[in-house]
Amino acid sequence: MSALRIGVLAYPGCFASEVYGVPDLLAMASHVAAAHGAPQPGYETSVVSPRRRVVASGGPALDVSAVRPVDVLIVPGFELPPTLDLDTRLTGLAPELAVIRAQAASGTAVVSICVGAFLLAEAGLLAGREATTSWLYADRLAHRYPDVRLRREALVVTDRGVTTTAAFSAMYDFALQLIREHDGPRVARSTARIALVDDARSTQAPYVDPALIPATGREFSLGVKRRLDRQLAARYDLPALAREFHVSTRTLLRRFGGETGETPLAYLHTARVRRARHLLESTDKTVTAIAAEVGYRDAGAFGGIFARHTGQRPRDYRAKFRTQQGSQLGR
Repeated sequence: MSALRIGVLAYPGCFASEVYGVPDLLAMASHVAAAHGAPQPGYETSVVSPRRRVVASGGPALDVSAVRPVDVLIVPGFELPPTLDLDTRLTGLAPELAVIRAQAASGTAVVSICVGAFLLAEAGLLAGREATTSWLYADRLAHRYPDVRLRREALVVTDRGVTTTAAFSAMYDFALQLIREHDGPRVARSTARIALVDDARSTQAPYVDPALIPATGREFSLGVKRRLDRQLAARYDLPALAREFHVSTRTLLRRFGGETGETPLAYLHTARVRRARHLLESTDKTVTAIAAEVGYRDAGAFGGIFARHTGQRPRDYRAKFRTQQGSQLGR
């Protein structure tokens, strides 16, 4: 089997850690594969750019090569503060967008890390495709590119040769997936153990903090959310909720859905699960008691809803995410 050619597209202001993260893990995998009897290195990696000089975020200069044919092109992310003029930023990356389009047109598999998805979308690769990105910037991506079929909670999404990942560390989820496909599950497992990388994650949902998500243009839905947050354990009553906001149920659903992309009931489940996560992490309350506290009389139903939102049953979540403070309560 010939070495898989991996190119990482470096550009001004990209995250250097996302340039080198995947190649470094692939280098580990090559050593693991060799220990298992692989006859030659499995990966040939290079950092490429249409520019002669690239300075990454934070100031380090990157050693780059000219763009060349590769089997997989990886596009790292960049700093995306709320005040950034995204139009100007992406316009300044016209040479990189041209490279992305040309590589995709030639049959190269294209992969974005975190907000590198904005470059893929701007290049036209995500139109009509399923994709993901960091939960923090998902709303911004969806608003700017409404033709992207966004899977907000996914860690890695591949659709017809184009792969997108969630934030920063999700590059390792992608790398392990690549190693698994190229070298087999045994090498992927061993590489994950050596690097102390979690190879069993399936969703970014447990890491989402809604308080950090920008809320511009969502004043009506924010009011509804605050009302639901204050009475998490109360029975969901859509007509009463609509009366409280002086609108019909149809108008409530339309306005809330238009601002959030979901129903008030879906948000209520999310809010209840968020509260339950905190209680599982920081208290010794039983799962049944927590279910009742956040509005579920049936602990079994609560467990199913919790698993759909986080990818884990409540007891498994507590074992993984419990804080030190929480583990000391009740001693």
